[in-house]
Amino acid sequence: MYRYSEFDKAFLAERNAQFRAQVERRIDGSLTEDEFKPLRLMNGLYLQLHAYMLRVAIPYGTLNSAQMRQLALLAEKWDKGYGHFTTRQNIQYNWPRLRDVPDMLDALAEVGLHAIQTSGNTIRNVTADHFAGAAADEVADPRPYAELLRQWSTDHPEFQFMPRKFKIAITGSENDRAVIKAHDIGLQLVERDGVLGARVIVGGGLGRTPMIGKELAEFVAFDDLLAYLEATVSVWNQIGRRDNKFKARIKITVHEHGIDAIRARVNERFVKVRGQFKGADMALLDEIKGHFAPPAFRGGSVAAFESAYSNDPVFRSWVDTNIAPHKKADHAIVTISIKKHGATPGDATAEQMRVMADLAEEFAYDELRISHEQNVILPHVHKSDLPAIHARLKQHDLATANIGLISDIIACPGMDYCALATARSIPVAQQIATRFDELKLEHDIGHMKIKISGCINACGHHHVGHIGILGLDRAGVENYQITLGGDGTENAAIGERVGPGFAYDEIVPAVERLVYAYLDLREGPEETFLQTYRRVGMAPFKAALYPEARANAA
Repeated sequence: MYRYSEFDKAFLAERNAQFRAQVERRIDGSLTEDEFKPLRLMNGLYLQLHAYMLRVAIPYGTLNSAQMRQLALLAEKWDKGYGHFTTRQNIQYNWPRLRDVPDMLDALAEVGLHAIQTSGNTIRNVTADHFAGAAADEVADPRPYAELLRQWSTDHPEFQFMPRKFKIAITGSENDRAVIKAHDIGLQLVERDGVLGARVIVGGGLGRTPMIGKELAEFVAFDDLLAYLEATVSVWNQIGRRDNKFKARIKITVHEHGIDAIRARVNERFVKVRGQFKGADMALLDEIKGHFAPPAFRGGSVAAFESAYSNDPVFRSWVDTNIAPHKKADHAIVTISIKKHGATPGDATAEQMRVMADLAEEFAYDELRISHEQNVILPHVHKSDLPAIHARLKQHDLATANIGLISDIIACPGMDYCALATARSIPVAQQIATRFDELKLEHDIGHMKIKISGCINACGHHHVGHIGILGLDRAGVENYQITLGGDGTENAAIGERVGPGFAYDEIVPAVERLVYAYLDLREGPEETFLQTYRRVGMAPFKAALYPEARANAA
């Protein structure tokens, strides 16, 4: 993984010292909150319902054990003992005191982390496939290219005050685990005639106007990619709407102008900026690639794994749900669920962070990943070590076997923390997970993606959930709308709203009715909820969701 240079360290030290002085001026009253707001947002500091919130970038979701331990230290020393991993591969601290934030930033800088551009109308944290560098199905590891984009976009002088925030995601696989079609720009690494490049998707996004991104370029060779992205962002920065922040995202620009017109503008701008790079970006990329060499994978027998898998049903269940194929047959990718039934999705205690850091250092070549689905990954694990890892995870409530199941819910912080939220999302997620654990149904249900947002900003990605839940305020009362058929993969789709919303105490029974309808409708256990929905359509699910309407019609 990338290690900070002396330039990087000096840059962060200067930036943090600058913000420390700004915090001191806010505390002594020299700056009003209105004056301080743009300064704190440039450094990832929000003012939420109850306290400040610090959002820390985890670039392309990659950490080492020292960084994870430092995140644990921040949680323990300056927060309430836990952090919240987000759908943007960041971590949020919800209870810091303003006077402590500069110390938190200095502590982050010690391990090469920061909070720069985790807010504001800039290019945000570049996210990537959480299996990057390990996945058996990838063309190439996308993280070196994500790091190049991070360095290019950080404090880019042209892109600090854009019409709105801008999000980029990158994957190295045809199987999209980074939701690239729901980002302002999505990149898929592809190879053509022996040349590595990227397919460029533009204009995706969720929020109040959800849209699936459109193909801007089928193939851009990496020699030209940074110039092409510079041209794309520059065009939007020039013509994107600034009169209405709800219409300022690039998805609206693409929608209003049309993809062909946007492509023509980008190509024209690309010709002008292409010569400015003069190979410097490729020289930097070559240097960056050296930081991402694969580990020295060890060999050895996998007999211990095979024996445990055959003889231990609890271990076997965990392997079947939480383990993914690795590019090396004797290794595996481990997803650690931090969504024990009834827990807050995405929350990890300082103790749990240290446990995961220890496991990474001992068994996983000192690497961890944070997924946009709010779980933690050990990307490289020899299969013989899986029984020992599982045993350690069990000791710390981290061995829940539910990855990809109904209790593996994405949820935003909602009205428990967020000043923008209109409804609670965390308690709904907890109740759904607990209910289906009580019913002992989730393994029978199989692959299921439930995503919950507490407002129309859609930080919980509800639009691309198989079952999406959106919490709204209806005359001071929480009301939850349900969408069906969303998909965040390479077959991306926006879910369809079923009908009227449900009260807070009605939403879990409503989800239960949907699930029982699916179990009745599916052709067999191998047919997933999404496959069944696509086969039979909305009508039978709507009938199950609103039985009183069917009774009245009869």
